[in-house]
Amino acid sequence: MTAVRDRPAIVGALVALTMCGCATPEPEWTALFNGRDLTGWTPKITGLPLGSDPAGTFRVEDGLLTVGYEGYDDFGGQFGHLFYEEPFSRFRLRIEYRVIGEQATSGQGWAFKNSGVMFHAQAPGSMLPDQDFPISLEAQFLGGNGTDERPTANICTPGTHVEMADTLVEQHCIASSSATYHTDEWVAVELLVLGDSVIRHIVDGDTVLTYSKPVIGGGGVNGYDPAAKPDGTPLRSGYIALQSESHPIQFRQVLLQRLDGG
Repeated sequence: MTAVRDRPAIVGALVALTMCGCATPEPEWTALFNGRDLTGWTPKITGLPLGSDPAGTFRVEDGLLTVGYEGYDDFGGQFGHLFYEEPFSRFRLRIEYRVIGEQATSGQGWAFKNSGVMFHAQAPGSMLPDQDFPISLEAQFLGGNGTDERPTANICTPGTHVEMADTLVEQHCIASSSATYHTDEWVAVELLVLGDSVIRHIVDGDTVLTYSKPVIGGGGVNGYDPAAKPDGTPLRSGYIALQSESHPIQFRQVLLQRLDGG
């Protein structure tokens, strides 16, 4: 009977907490990149074993996580990915990047001022040595060529598909509605990722792309173990990886906010 009598007071207290904004404090942001070294990150470069990066593709320079190709005579299709050590499912990811310098020798035309961040990616240890891209979703980071429109924060789908407007989309890359960034300015991209539900790409505070229900399937990835690609499986979680596609890029912020609590 006590619980029944106290129920109005309990409800009133909960309403008061909600109205004051103190019932559910915002989760803390965690820096995945510490600004000093690559602690917590592991490279996987096409043709090399996990953890091997003899050319120093991924390194820290002046507090910036830098992707460069000074140690390459020729890019030669050595696509690389720098994996964070822990998988995530529901989160916000905030990245600040800038595209710099000149593309590596023999980098493909489509890779000009092209990089990105993979998420919901397969475990790096499950990638075969010659696999080019992880089975994952990619928020693609593009720089402009000085003339044409070239939006950033697009979605690409190596070994995956997504739905847009309740329709399965099998196109490999889908453009966002963002502006084009022609210079080497810093660009702030945020991802809101809710497992295999809604995913949003946000650039400088504006939502530029929304999709949902990612699943494993389709092409866009080569040299993988078939056991790692059960087509039709919902893609609810996975690893985060920064990309190396032949054009130099720098990151000054990689922050993550866990939303596992709902």
